[in-house]
Amino acid sequence: MQQLLIPKERTKLLLKDPKALARLEEKLRCKVAINGENEVTIDGEAYDEYNARNVMTAFGRGFDTGIALKLLQDDMFFTSINLKDEFKNPKSIHRIKARLIGLDGKTKTYVEEVSGVSISIYGNTISFIGNVEDIKIANAAVDVLLEGGTHKKAYTIMEKMRRKSRILI
Repeated sequence: MQQLLIPKERTKLLLKDPKALARLEEKLRCKVAINGENEVTIDGEAYDEYNARNVMTAFGRGFDTGIALKLLQDDMFFTSINLKDEFKNPKSIHRIKARLIGLDGKTKTYVEEVSGVSISIYGNTISFIGNVEDIKIANAAVDVLLEGGTHKKAYTIMEKMRRKSRILI
């Protein structure tokens, strides 16, 4: 049995639609229970529990279930950056999140399109779902923005990495 905590707002989404939770349990091949306001209990075979924990962690970090379920594929991974580790001031965190999202979500969308990853900016985290190489590409662009670099520089680095990865394939 696995237990994890996810934000209350996210557990409420699961509780609102019991059919969606049942479909999720079917795909995860585990029993998923919401205990209290934010505790998730996962019960099943060890490998299935491990996968279900990854999916539920991704769901808790803001991904919808459809995207989080991509983690059931062997070549898909989840990684997250905690902005509180990088920035102590809440205003700095808000500013950097705004830079990462961009005007009308254009920056986030462009990074997703070029890198091929799904990105969630939720709470104090930036999370990625994708294959290892694609996550490296998206992470490079995000790192430039976290360090205060320009969007142009972030895009240029990301685009060069994408071209290089296509040549190697």
